[in-house]
Amino acid sequence: MSETSTELDLKELNAKFRLLQPEQRITELYRIFAREEVMLTSSFAATSAYLLHLFSVYQPEQEVLFINTGYHFEETLVYKEYLTKVYNLQVREVKAEDWKHEFTTTDQTWTKDPDYCCTINKVEPLEKLKEEHKVWVSGLMSWQSDHRSTLDIFEERGGILKFYPLLDVSREQREAYIKDHLLPFHPLQSKGYFSIGCTHCTKPGKGRKGRWNNSPKTECGLHL
Repeated sequence: MSETSTELDLKELNAKFRLLQPEQRITELYRIFAREEVMLTSSFAATSAYLLHLFSVYQPEQEVLFINTGYHFEETLVYKEYLTKVYNLQVREVKAEDWKHEFTTTDQTWTKDPDYCCTINKVEPLEKLKEEHKVWVSGLMSWQSDHRSTLDIFEERGGILKFYPLLDVSREQREAYIKDHLLPFHPLQSKGYFSIGCTHCTKPGKGRKGRWNNSPKTECGLHL
């Protein structure tokens, strides 16, 4: 029987997992938690292939949740379908209630209050699912933003244990993994997009500079 997050000491978990490579971290996670206790999310954006490839090799039965905001680039949806097929992923789409999404479209909420738009189309759809799981896996890396540089491999946030197996992977290590495993790039990267979200709030730019252009906002709210 798996131990629960409440039975584990966060400091001990981080001390143990810091010594491991990402592949080992994923394997070790499932010695602690059952698969149905784990929630894996992916945006199928610029840096997604790395984590998805690891799971396709080391935990191929794990369900992948894709938050369909209704405002994704067509290239992102094509990329999602491609990675799903190539890696034989078990993908399930999650989205806001129709009337809530329609409100943000009519209201153009992203122009007035991008935080609220993200809350409706990204954060709220996952709230109920968070209650059904004990650990939430995502592919954040510390070099991607100032906020992410403050995180640890395991974090207790919003009533769930967050797990970032790639957190301390450097930009150079990531590029080497992509090259060694011939991972496919998101089609918008060739057009100068290096962080890819919704069409209304994403411009070309290095790092996350193209997100929420001309705004201090750097995170959608999922990982705060």
